[in-house]
Amino acid sequence: MAPMPLSAIVFLIAGLIALPLLYVTYSAITVDAAVWERLWNTRVPELALNTISLALGVALVTLCLGISTAWLLTRYTFRGRGFWEWALVLPLAIPSYVLAYVYTFLLDLGGPIERIWQALAGPEARVFSPYTFWGALLVMTLNTFPFVYLLSRSAFLTFNVSYEEAARVTGASKWRTFFFVSLPLIRPALVAGLFLVTLYVVSDFGAVSLLRFQTFTYAVYQQISGRFDYHAASALSLLLVAFAIAFLSAERWFRRKSRFYQTTGHQRPLRPFPCSSIKTTMITGYLAIVFIGAFALPTAYLAYWTVTGLSAGTVSGTFLEYLWNSLTLSATAATLALCLGTPVAYLASRYPSKWTILCLQGAYSGYVLPGPVAALALMMVFMQGVPFLYGTVVVLILAYLIHFLPAGLQAMESSLHQVAPNLEEAARSLGHRALHVFRRITFPLVRGGFFVAWMLMFIQAMKELPATLLLRPVGFDTLAVRIWLEASEELYQLAAPPALLIILVTAPIVFLLSRNHWQIS
Repeated sequence: MAPMPLSAIVFLIAGLIALPLLYVTYSAITVDAAVWERLWNTRVPELALNTISLALGVALVTLCLGISTAWLLTRYTFRGRGFWEWALVLPLAIPSYVLAYVYTFLLDLGGPIERIWQALAGPEARVFSPYTFWGALLVMTLNTFPFVYLLSRSAFLTFNVSYEEAARVTGASKWRTFFFVSLPLIRPALVAGLFLVTLYVVSDFGAVSLLRFQTFTYAVYQQISGRFDYHAASALSLLLVAFAIAFLSAERWFRRKSRFYQTTGHQRPLRPFPCSSIKTTMITGYLAIVFIGAFALPTAYLAYWTVTGLSAGTVSGTFLEYLWNSLTLSATAATLALCLGTPVAYLASRYPSKWTILCLQGAYSGYVLPGPVAALALMMVFMQGVPFLYGTVVVLILAYLIHFLPAGLQAMESSLHQVAPNLEEAARSLGHRALHVFRRITFPLVRGGFFVAWMLMFIQAMKELPATLLLRPVGFDTLAVRIWLEASEELYQLAAPPALLIILVTAPIVFLLSRNHWQIS
């Protein structure tokens, strides 16, 4: 049985994390029926169609990109393979709104891509506008395909090739074996990757706002900041949360229903096939196109705009202040989240019960709260309950905790599960207190996983935009806020330095995580 003090602490933490979700639900339920009728007749059908179509479209394209890149890098050996294995993870270091603002320039009327296309297809040729469904699809696909790539690559590396060999012996072709044997056996990894992509797209605000593509998150922000209609924002928030919960429930149901065990009997290790020079050129060309579009080209333009802006004197050194704000805020939020998540993860790993599951679900409720929704809930709670704290950095840090704690909690819980409880029991039998045992025995064994959790939360906090826009103190800007404000006015040279700084800060961490084969989510 779990100690009462630990249970009480975890219950308070779970209640704090779940408070915004409960408050938004209550506010939406108590909204006047006329508001619901107006929204259903005007906004909801368009928002639902745009959100669902974008999520499904991005999921389909990322599935093709992620599987194809993972397959090529695990099944073939060629010159430069080691570089591409980690290079395709680097797009995770670019926030979606940074990618969006670069592509608004590239795809705009008379932009570089259109000029290239006109040189090839004639002066009347046009490319699609970035402010359409196809622009949002392109940006979100390039930003999220590494989720599917990472999980697919991990699944292919542990794949038992004996099943493929058995299928080939019975006369199945390579393509039939791939579609009917290989892909079904890595289906859990694919579903997990698609779930991450879908949830990311549904909750994204930065890219869709710069691309002016109407989704639920963008509509919630407009209701809050433009019309100050908190009742309509609450109603739309509840629908957005319902979408997220539906995707989460579907993924959990599929995970329970589909379990695949490949390691029974004799397992053949995976041996990549050597490539000829022609095949190496084709594979390298395909991987280069993906990498250039998702990371190299946007980063190059950001560097160019930064250099030209500094040379022309249009960029001042004040963005270093924004860097300091981002670093201190993100580090503080990640450290506090680590402290709050430790008792939750410890209770879940050492004292599993229905009560523990309930508390854990409350702590994970931040998963289904997109940034604008969490900001709306905290805004209403603090304005009505403790108005003297509204507009302070305390509210902003609390929003970060609610939104990013679940990501770190997964890594923390996984690390604690790998430590045998009998080590702690042996120390307790010698008379040591539980806190002393955790500090001297448990924590040294899990500090690597806890450090990963801290880095995951730090990266996400560095890139956070909607909650910071709505809750930041007056005059307190972060790198993400400055990027969004300058990019909204198409001031590319002013938006480039903070965007480049975010990439320079987060890219080494992403590289470190991928090189050590740690989990990135």
